Amino acid sequence: MKRFSVYMDRVVNHSRVRESEKLKGFHITCRYMPDPPEDFDEYEFGIDFRGEQDRAVAVTIEKGEIKRILLGATVPGNPDMLAPLSDTEIEELLETRGDDLVKFFEFITG
Repeated sequence: MKRFSVYMDRVVNHSRVRESEKLKGFHITCRYMPDPPEDFDEYEFGIDFRGEQDRAVAVTIEKGEIKRILLGATVPGNPDMLAPLSDTEIEELLETRGDDLVKFFEFITG
């Protein structure tokens, strides 16, 4: 996860998060977008891994800046819950989709 530390304190470009077609190019969809974001808020994105949108990326912001990035597994039947990933699952996800995630964060903070 150190590879994403460069995105901490960067401002999320809210209008870019709305560009769903561009996000699909990263195998990512926006599952929740605060509109407008409050001083302390969270975006949630789905990412394809072993199935369609079976993993999630939660991005917590404070005053528009990224303060936390959390990877989790979606819970079937309960889209509001995320299950933690094991270290092995995180490694596999980053091996498979790490480059997409880097491009995604470059895009939403650009």
